Amino acid sequence: MTTNNGKSAIRLSLRAGEKIYINGAVLKSDRKVSLELLNDATFLLENHVLQPDETTTPLRQLYFAAQMILIEPALKEQACNTFAQMLKGMFVAFRDAEILNALKLVDELVHNGRVFEALKTIRAQYQREVELMGETVPVAPAKQTEKSTEASL
Repeated sequence: MTTNNGKSAIRLSLRAGEKIYINGAVLKSDRKVSLELLNDATFLLENHVLQPDETTTPLRQLYFAAQMILIEPALKEQACNTFAQMLKGMFVAFRDAEILNALKLVDELVHNGRVFEALKTIRAQYQREVELMGETVPVAPAKQTEKSTEASL
């Protein structure tokens, strides 16, 4: 389905009690519901929101800083500055080509306002980070729920 601005609508399915962050507002469904976003909106599903106690690795800390850009529009400038400082440090700390390439893409995506895609890119590197850190227990990516979204951007 396309909208009147020529872009495809984004269809989301939420379960009862599930939260979604849209343009800084937190919405909670009281029952199973399907939503269609007909125009550009900044959103983040609850199952992609990292809690402070889950920021146990450098990439998870970077993810948290990036998600704050989406969740707290009033603090966007501060969140962007924090994100930029963290990213700069990661370019110095990481030597792995795969992660460095992903970080370059993340930098470009955030710079172009595509923070949701940057979050996906960061999440995709969690396992590689675990391998580099020598951990034996894999760190799970953001929590997934059954059919929480039909639009996996």
